[in-house]
Amino acid sequence: MLKRMFVSPDPGRLRLRSGVRAVLGIGSAVAVCGLAGHSLVGAITGGLAALLALFTVLDTTVRAQAITTALLPAAGFPVLALAAVLHDHPLARDTAFLAVMGLGVYARRWGPRGHSLGVFAFMAFFTTQFLHTLPGQLPELYSAVAVSLLASSTVRFGLWCYERRLPAAPVPVPVTGKGLARATTRQAIQATTGGALALVAGLLLSEQRWYWAVGATWWVFVNTASRGETLVRGFRRILGTLIGIPVGLAVVVPLHGSGVPSAVLVAIGVFGIFYTAAVSHTWMVFSVTVMAGALYGLLGVLDPALLVLRLTETAAGALGAMLAVLLVLPVTTHATTDAWIQRALRCVHTCTAEGAARLSGSPTADPAPRIAELEALLGRVRLSLAPLVHPLSPLRARKARARQVLALLDTCAREVRGLASVAADPEASHDARLAAACWRVEAAVEALTDSDRSHRASSPSVPDHRAVAEPALAHLHGLERALAELATPLRSDPRAPLISV
Repeated sequence: MLKRMFVSPDPGRLRLRSGVRAVLGIGSAVAVCGLAGHSLVGAITGGLAALLALFTVLDTTVRAQAITTALLPAAGFPVLALAAVLHDHPLARDTAFLAVMGLGVYARRWGPRGHSLGVFAFMAFFTTQFLHTLPGQLPELYSAVAVSLLASSTVRFGLWCYERRLPAAPVPVPVTGKGLARATTRQAIQATTGGALALVAGLLLSEQRWYWAVGATWWVFVNTASRGETLVRGFRRILGTLIGIPVGLAVVVPLHGSGVPSAVLVAIGVFGIFYTAAVSHTWMVFSVTVMAGALYGLLGVLDPALLVLRLTETAAGALGAMLAVLLVLPVTTHATTDAWIQRALRCVHTCTAEGAARLSGSPTADPAPRIAELEALLGRVRLSLAPLVHPLSPLRARKARARQVLALLDTCAREVRGLASVAADPEASHDARLAAACWRVEAAVEALTDSDRSHRASSPSVPDHRAVAEPALAHLHGLERALAELATPLRSDPRAPLISV
């Protein structure tokens, strides 16, 4: 895990930039709250709002991100008021919390914006429980959230908007359906069920901190699309909390709630959240746990028993999520993975066609956007295959096949990037053999994505190409070999699917 955290590639240093900008944006938000005369509770609420805005708003364009950020109060303010009013009415409060949870997951069907608004609404309810918000505090909290979003947006969209110099980041849209066949509908029902189980368990563990269990269930469901992904996410959340608690005790307790050192520790936690989120859920949760410990230290309520309670509540919430995805309308990992792999393979063909067209002299052909789309799709494939390649997976044969698929898809991406690089060279010449190679690539992709998996005769054969000096042709030959080799793991016995979780 340490290697994955510190050695994972960071192209363009985007994770580093994101982490540093988050510290600046959230620090600015808290500072503005302080200058405006808000209390510590108001400053914490504003800081959390800024963190959520920077962390969850992931639309494909800067303009869309700015619009979503501006809409966050519309989702959060009514929920803040609802939670505050219901604070002393447990049954109504719990029912409303579960409803907000289910609607927040359901909102994912409207893409990144729906996801962001759903997360912000849920966390608004959660924050009121964390801070024991009462109706009389609402004006201050509304003001704190508003000025914090303004301050963090000034940093994100004004002072340091590095995304303006980057191509729009593609966001793969999950395969959709209707009714209960739609993944977001199933997940909304699962999340509500898991949240209900977590709420009951959380109340049995603590009548004061029960909401931690519900929060754990919520975050286990975020960015997952199948039961296998959710199970792995739950395990990693427990592990991250388990590692973070002793570190929190060792680092936070000696500070005795001192303002400046605690603020520095919170800043380190914020950086860790943003820097590790894309590569390790375990280390992201570790960062959250340490940051939460520092916040409790600032509020003067931290003690070892509280952190141990947080671990047990987290375990209860993760268990609730796991039971829900296993027993309630499960979305199988095999079906999810198969869909993402097919989309990635079709994108490989599209990238190849664009690159070949560019080499043939087409002024409109541009493989670059397709390359970015392919990278995003491969990210979804890796996430979907995570349950099978997990070190604790007992399915060794399928684990080996899954790793082979990932390695070959990475080879396809590398060859496609190489082809695009050659195509971008204005001096590159068109070789007549490129067209034939592109046709073979298209045929190989069609064979691999053929819905009738029983047609083994249509599987591409491994080509026997001699070494060629032409770079574009060499990349196409390498792509052909990788696609042909993919036939073995992808076209295994249908009774032994790639993933059976």
